[in-house]
Amino acid sequence: MDAAPTADRPASSDRWTPAEIAYALVLFAGAAAVLAFAIGRAGGVLVEHDASVAAFFLAYGLFTISVGYRHPNLGYYSFDRIGQVASILVLGPVDAAWVNGLASFLYPWHRVLRGSPLSSALYAAVNNAGLMTLIILAAGHLYAWIGGPLPLVDLDAGSAAAVVALVLAMQLLNDAGMLAVLALGGHSLKGFFNGFSYALELGAGATGVLVALVWNSMSTGALVLLLAVLSLGMLALRQFAALRHKLELVIEERTRRLREQARELERLATHDKLTGLFNRRYADQYLAEQLERAERYQHDFALALADIDFFKQINDRHSHATGDQVLRGVAAILRERCRRTDMIARYGGEEFLICFPHTTLLEARTLCEDLRRAVEASDWRGFGVAGGVTISFGIAEHRPNGSVDALLRRADRQLYAAKNSGRNLVVA
Repeated sequence: MDAAPTADRPASSDRWTPAEIAYALVLFAGAAAVLAFAIGRAGGVLVEHDASVAAFFLAYGLFTISVGYRHPNLGYYSFDRIGQVASILVLGPVDAAWVNGLASFLYPWHRVLRGSPLSSALYAAVNNAGLMTLIILAAGHLYAWIGGPLPLVDLDAGSAAAVVALVLAMQLLNDAGMLAVLALGGHSLKGFFNGFSYALELGAGATGVLVALVWNSMSTGALVLLLAVLSLGMLALRQFAALRHKLELVIEERTRRLREQARELERLATHDKLTGLFNRRYADQYLAEQLERAERYQHDFALALADIDFFKQINDRHSHATGDQVLRGVAAILRERCRRTDMIARYGGEEFLICFPHTTLLEARTLCEDLRRAVEASDWRGFGVAGGVTISFGIAEHRPNGSVDALLRRADRQLYAAKNSGRNLVVA
């Protein structure tokens, strides 16, 4: 069984890139030149066989290509290795090369009937024929060079080793050609090295050896029976492979959804759903870690508690939906205007916590004043709050040997001071 480059293109689109087209044309031209040279050295085609034998392997090659299945990522896989190996061991590498090259050239034209462009079928035919011709010539001559008998009539230790070398060489050359096509087309290699597909491919090679042995040494009746059984087996394996890959797609999709859900749950564990800011749970953990670092390395650290002014009135006069819009709007302003090193969290209903690492109290006050002015200056009429929205800040800085609770209490006292002093203020 061979993968997409020797049977069908592994892309969801029928468009070929310029690099793929150039590769296919060079491959075909090179294969034609090598084949012509090999035919010349052999003294012609079908020197030792009738045309009917070549016609059979051409038809059988087309059949084994057509009995295939589509891989979800890599295109079309077929059982054509059976016919290819069998034809090498019956016809020899030269005649097997042009017979199977012709089969590989003819098969892709059925795409046109399915609506594919004529050019796509042509490029696939040229690519497949060139690659298959070169594979059979190279692997077949390797088989003959190491002493593999032609035709193969029985198996002993030497011929068995030669057959193994033949099948492995064909697989390696096919994989090299396929990787080249995938690389030139920018296709994903996901699923390329698939144990199930490799088992079927190597099994198809072994089956091709069996077909050759029966052809060369047994009766026509035995051959017909074998081919009938193999055909039923290929059809059953195609159905199994198709179902298997559909199941892989279902599992992959469900796995993707589970990962997305896991990421969402992880995000919800640390983020506020309404505003998208960090939540109180994350903020408390972050604050403890930052205070430990500030204490250890003696660097500045400040935090601010911020509270939207008269937020209850916004909910009462308008609606809770309007209040939610205001919360999201204020959160967006804080996120946009704070530094990348700052941590912003929704700490309560309308209360926010902002941590300023490596920041003095004076610097934090300047930053919060900028945030206060930005909230006040924003146009809230689009939310139905014609009177505008303001926010108050209470700021505290880390003191040596201080605790998280003590730091938060000081910031909270400053926030109350801002509220009691008229709101829309920053108190540090």
